[in-house]
Amino acid sequence: MTDREGDREGDHRFSDGEGLDNAYEEFDLDPPELAVDPGKVDPIDSRVVTDTLDDQNIATDDVDAAELLDVGLNYMQINRYEQATDAFERTAQFAEDERLEQEAWVNKGVAHAELEEYDAAIGAHREAINIDDSSEHAATAETNLAYALWEFGETSQALDHAERAIEIDERFAEGWFNRAFFLSERGLAEEALHCIDNAIRLGLRNTKVLEEKAEILEELGEYDEAEEIAEEANEMRERAEQRVMEERTDGQSQGRGQGGSLGGPQSQSQPQRGQDPQGGFDISDPGRASDRDEEDWRLE
Repeated sequence: MTDREGDREGDHRFSDGEGLDNAYEEFDLDPPELAVDPGKVDPIDSRVVTDTLDDQNIATDDVDAAELLDVGLNYMQINRYEQATDAFERTAQFAEDERLEQEAWVNKGVAHAELEEYDAAIGAHREAINIDDSSEHAATAETNLAYALWEFGETSQALDHAERAIEIDERFAEGWFNRAFFLSERGLAEEALHCIDNAIRLGLRNTKVLEEKAEILEELGEYDEAEEIAEEANEMRERAEQRVMEERTDGQSQGRGQGGSLGGPQSQSQPQRGQDPQGGFDISDPGRASDRDEEDWRLE
């Protein structure tokens, strides 16, 4: 008998266990009303979700559209944008309230933009605008449509929709910022400065806005003021970075001591990337004009 054969006879014999129970299910945030029967699924059918969730399979009364919207927002918070687009599309499908349907389309557009699917984002925002072009969500849809068009290369249309956003709601700070950005890109620095000052008066004052204002001031030859604004933006960024470090340190110590939940960054207006215009969308409640600051203000 060779050494190899002897080793084979001495191999460990694994015990016969019962395996894992059925408690380990696939991760999913969808409500149980939208569960899909696997027996109805064709494994090569890419439209299975749409086909199994149409009105013939699930009654509208069986689905809470507001809850389904929350599912999509939760997906957005954990950066699962593809699942979010599906949830928002289902919300729009089952929503009986036009306001909720419009909100779903706006959210769907932002989720597509996060995936850099700007053509789909444009379509979703236009669907929202077609429902009601003067509602509280219409300004948000218009400014996010402007952002998506810019990314898609339709720069002339982008300015038109940015202007339409503030026509609908002149207190929409993000709309003023977007208009400032597009005007600056066209070399209209004086008009851009008025717009960005309006955005700041309405409470939109962050690093991105201050940096954009500094660039506009430089275009106008106001170098001293531009330098002051740029320094303020740098200080603001450093304070924000310091807060993040402190929160991370506190979160780690609390997590070790108490087993608490993990922290995460606060949601902010979306989308906002690099030197691109800022979309006016807050995924917790997009474009709700009634919740904006009611203090006195004046636009130039």
